[in-house]
Amino acid sequence: MERSSILTSHILHSELTCPENATICNGSSCLLPPDNFNAILNTVLSTVITVMLALVMFSMGCTVEVKKFWGHIKRPWGIAVGFLCQFGIMPLTAFVLSLAFDIHPVQAVVVIIMGCCPGGTGSNILAYWVDGDMDLSISMTTCSTLLALGMMPLCLFLYTKRWVDSSSIIIPYDSIGIALVSLVVPVGFGIFVNYKWPRQAKKILRIGSITGGILIVLIAVIGGVLYKGSWDIAPKLWILGTVFPAAGFIFGFILAYLSNQSWSRCRTVSLETGMQNTQLCTTIIQLSFTPEQLSLMFTFPLIYSIFQILFAVVLLLGYRLALYFSKDKKDKTIIDEEGKPESLNGEINPRIELDDKPSNGI
Repeated sequence: MERSSILTSHILHSELTCPENATICNGSSCLLPPDNFNAILNTVLSTVITVMLALVMFSMGCTVEVKKFWGHIKRPWGIAVGFLCQFGIMPLTAFVLSLAFDIHPVQAVVVIIMGCCPGGTGSNILAYWVDGDMDLSISMTTCSTLLALGMMPLCLFLYTKRWVDSSSIIIPYDSIGIALVSLVVPVGFGIFVNYKWPRQAKKILRIGSITGGILIVLIAVIGGVLYKGSWDIAPKLWILGTVFPAAGFIFGFILAYLSNQSWSRCRTVSLETGMQNTQLCTTIIQLSFTPEQLSLMFTFPLIYSIFQILFAVVLLLGYRLALYFSKDKKDKTIIDEEGKPESLNGEINPRIELDDKPSNGI
């Protein structure tokens, strides 16, 4: 009997032996330190991605001409169209879709938060690849990020009170400020380089545009891998995450077209409207909601991010195919900002290419 009790005691002791990294061990229980590897990895990746985005935006700034950029600021008709899309159409679309799909209240809130976020820097990278108006694209992203400091609380107050107290949603003004600085400062340096050393600016632009395209895909892949445990959600949230960015691209293009913008500006406004700052949306919900609520809503920004990239790539491929199959590609007419055809080889060519839509100057 005594031997049996000794053996039992030995087995219990061996089972309750705490590992070396235990913080508390009283013989009957042990407390392990929290496994924060995922949080540390997320912080490191966020820092690296922020730095890389800043470098990419520096290269995008190398496309900007001071005169044209300042022209958009002095006569902000294109920016005004983008503002109406960003803080008018997108939040309203999010509200209507949330009602139409009859989703869970906290999921409706995250959809509206996404609709209220400003445009992301991904729109600037894609605008370059679809021959958009880079001066307009960067000025729109800058202004929407700055105006988000006031427009986001207003839109959230108007559209979320049906489901939640809007005062409980924490707006990360520091994150918005960081996003603004990481946009304005690199772009400012890029503009300066383009002004002083235009040849070097073109080389920087080639490298930055390729890096930016890779970075967009990398962000989506990393997000999917880091939060792969959150993919078990309702099918209609998947559908909504597909429809919402598509609606943003379409409505942005239509509104720009109706305001008589050039084709390049229509593409620019479309990208700026559909491609939201998903990182900012993720930060807001992490600060504002409990872990139980996060399990229902955290995946939506990832879904939106993936499909906004897919639709942007479709737009890019469609544009490139249209260019490839357009007639008389080698002898196309170049349209300047006033809508006047510039000459090729010293002669005015009457044929028109994809960016021939006349603009009334707004």
